[in-house]
Amino acid sequence: MMLRTQLSFDAEALRRARERAAQLGISLAEYVRRLVNRDLGEPAQKADPSVLFNLGDSGGSDIARDKDGMLGEAVAGSAGPGLEAGRKRRQR
Repeated sequence: MMLRTQLSFDAEALRRARERAAQLGISLAEYVRRLVNRDLGEPAQKADPSVLFNLGDSGGSDIARDKDGMLGEAVAGSAGPGLEAGRKRRQR
């Protein structure tokens, strides 16, 4: 959640800060946020235990299970002279 605040700068510092933000392609507000975060350090993020239990979960994707067949099809599809083209994918 972002909160609004007001800051005061002398004219030269504000000019230079705006110029630097423009060089970085960000707003002055984002530039100031980054400076503050860098000075204070990023807040520690709370660990999500579900991440540990979902390691290796592909979310239902069959890519890991069928990768050998998919690679075989890709190679067979680009077969040159002397290579067997059109092999059927091995069923498991």
